[in-house]
Amino acid sequence: MAIQQADKLLKKHKDLHCAKVLKAIGLQRTGKQDEAFTLAQEVATQEPTDDNSLQALTILYREMHRPELVTKLYEAAVKKVPLSEEYHSHLFMAYARVGEYKKMQQAGMALYKIVPKNPYYFWSVMSLVMQAISAQDEKLAQTMFLPLAERMVEKMVKEEKIEAEAEVQLYFMILERLGKCVEALEVIRGPLGEKLTSELQSRESKCMKLYQRLQRWPECNSLAHKLLLKNPDDWQFYPCYFDSLFHLIDQSWKRNQGIKFVEDRIKGEDGKDSRALRGPYLARLELIHRLRERGCPEESLLGEPLELMVQFFGKFGDKPCCITDLKIYLHLLAPEQHVQFINRLSEAVPLGEQGEEGFAFPEDTKALQRHLCVCQLSRALGLHHALDVEGKLRLITELKAHYHHGLKFGKTALKTELQHSDMYCLMVAHVYIDLWKETEDENMVWQCLGVLQEGLSLSPSNAQFKLLLLLVYCHLGAFEPVVDLYSSLDAKHVQHDTIGFLLTRYAESLGQFAAASQSCNFSLRFFHSNQKDTSEYIIQAYKYGAFEKIPEFIALRNRLNQSLHFAQVRTERMLLDLFLEADIVLSLDESVKAMSLCPEEDDIPWDTMRDNRDLTVFTSWDPKDRELTAEHRRRSLEEESVWLRLRSLTLRVLASLAAPGHTPSQQNSEAVHENGVGDKSSVLSSLLSQLNQTLQTAAQITEKRIQYPFLGPPSTRLAPALSSGSCQCQAAALQLSVHLQELETVSLDISACTRCPAYCVLDLMCLTFLWMASHCAKILRPLKTSLQKKKKKKKDTNTALFFSCSFHRAWSADGLPLCCVFQEEASFMKAAMDKVQSSYLRSLQEVGDLLKKRAETIKNLKI
Repeated sequence: MAIQQADKLLKKHKDLHCAKVLKAIGLQRTGKQDEAFTLAQEVATQEPTDDNSLQALTILYREMHRPELVTKLYEAAVKKVPLSEEYHSHLFMAYARVGEYKKMQQAGMALYKIVPKNPYYFWSVMSLVMQAISAQDEKLAQTMFLPLAERMVEKMVKEEKIEAEAEVQLYFMILERLGKCVEALEVIRGPLGEKLTSELQSRESKCMKLYQRLQRWPECNSLAHKLLLKNPDDWQFYPCYFDSLFHLIDQSWKRNQGIKFVEDRIKGEDGKDSRALRGPYLARLELIHRLRERGCPEESLLGEPLELMVQFFGKFGDKPCCITDLKIYLHLLAPEQHVQFINRLSEAVPLGEQGEEGFAFPEDTKALQRHLCVCQLSRALGLHHALDVEGKLRLITELKAHYHHGLKFGKTALKTELQHSDMYCLMVAHVYIDLWKETEDENMVWQCLGVLQEGLSLSPSNAQFKLLLLLVYCHLGAFEPVVDLYSSLDAKHVQHDTIGFLLTRYAESLGQFAAASQSCNFSLRFFHSNQKDTSEYIIQAYKYGAFEKIPEFIALRNRLNQSLHFAQVRTERMLLDLFLEADIVLSLDESVKAMSLCPEEDDIPWDTMRDNRDLTVFTSWDPKDRELTAEHRRRSLEEESVWLRLRSLTLRVLASLAAPGHTPSQQNSEAVHENGVGDKSSVLSSLLSQLNQTLQTAAQITEKRIQYPFLGPPSTRLAPALSSGSCQCQAAALQLSVHLQELETVSLDISACTRCPAYCVLDLMCLTFLWMASHCAKILRPLKTSLQKKKKKKKDTNTALFFSCSFHRAWSADGLPLCCVFQEEASFMKAAMDKVQSSYLRSLQEVGDLLKKRAETIKNLKI
């Protein structure tokens, strides 16, 4: 309708620029991009200066992901209307979208000359800083860009023209990047520093940071001392106090000064009528930890850690944060103190009379929180893991009883609120998983799913229930229920990068190709919008003078562009498209062309790759020896990177096979090289060589047999792909294409071959890379006369069809392992089983459909 209305206008006013652009936007949004672009360029070449046309063209170019064209628009507009503040401002922002920092600097100064407002001047200064940040040559940044920016600000300082906090923040940023900490300190402590008011203790925090960089420990300690006197609960300043304290102790200060300071803070809290603050009590534990690390006997002056933690629990055990506060200091306890510690805490938990089940329950939510904290600390000390199977089952019974009892405190809770006793339910699930892993009894995993489904039904906003359900379903090979679970998490912005792997890792390998495609698209939409979104954040930061945020936005954009997950999803999506469509919907050549794949180019930033996965997203109370370690993280990244390299090289090899340049057999090799086949073969050989080298590296990694914690990073498909021979099989089939090209190039008589090359390919890759066979068949057809016509290919087709049917029958076996124990959560377990069965059936259906299509493709592979 918008296009029709625009056409009506254009019939009356054929040169109405705005109408043309609005029509172009309509065409763009109905998928007619070429028509839209042609129409837009008609207007753009006229260099319009009316605001409506310019704004509409800006919208269109941004939708086309062509922000560089917006700069040309406003460059022309500024030339025609040189005194327009608005157009100069738009030009500056257009440059900001494409990161043209030098032109931004010039545009900012041009704007300041027309309208001498401070913000425009400092836009130019910030653009110099951005040139320094983005400069490849650090020396250039330190000797040219930053000094020039410093002089520009100093000019405004001398003329007393500094007006806003943002301008002082920018001055501080420049001095800090130049390493001029003394000068920066003078600015912060001087009259300009008084403008820093938007954040609490902004001046103090900046001073502290500079004292640390200058190693001025007395001043650092004095400032931290002063701030903690004012607010003894402000934890950010305790580490500064202790860091500076120990530096001063090394220089001759007495250790007892720190002890006295902390004890004075605690006395102040103990003497209060109101509730005590946690900071000083945690500071005492932190000081013991630091003194013990340094082997200082003075730690005994602060008290026995067990008694101090029991005291802390007495004061703060009814707060949910108590577990996280104490967990990091559990290492201060000796192993033989663990049971004593838990017994002492249990004594401080007010419980009612024992019921028929033999359990005593808390009578209010504060008592519930205390009991829950004791359970959590017990697990963190490894006491749950030390129990035998019967002990773990008794523990489950007790935790379930507390969970169900605690539900009475949340009867009036909203759906968006969590139940007070949810953590009992989660802990029950963890103990079931322990038993599943320990005994390999599948009954345990079904009961785990049942209790989690029950918990989620009563607390539908509990993200931890959803995350653990998601993980357990995937471990069972059932992906279908995961899609809704992940969707209900309502992941926001950067979470698509940090937890997106939980969705994309499993879909394809569990036979859910449609869901895999959707989940990849879901992630890719976020990454592709990142560039555009970040540009808008940067523009807003300029507009509102939040200069210190601009480098952060740039860093965020880089972090996402260099994301391991981004590279994985992009690669897997293209391989998935080829797997599902090549030589079924489109030929391999057409599929590769549609993806704009270039085999010569490796666009994955291997050297700057970032692992942004949040591997601590699952709540865990496991003891230290069962936690995720730095070594686990390193090994996981190594494994993920090698798997990605294998997948990426496979994709590039396929692109190379489909690349233009192959022509039917030529009479001499020179002609072949002129037609580009030689170059293509060279690229292909190089990629295959890299693929084989990567396979060797992969084999070395899988030999290490790294086992990750259940709640840690998921393993890649590397080990099964190698152990099944899949990767080696693919490499062999891909290598075959090189030999075929060589045969074709020299026009060898291949009738002497003991087996038909096409048969080799079918034998090797009858399923996964069937389009490889198609590709080889294309090469072999021109050589048809050199083959014996009596050879029949039906045998190959029948083999593949038989394999297809057998595969389908094997996966369609009736029934699932049923749980023999059905208690109160029987209906939830049954629901979980139904979801798993439904998922298996869907996977079978999708795999079966694909195999049928592949069988049809095999039928057509006749040379």
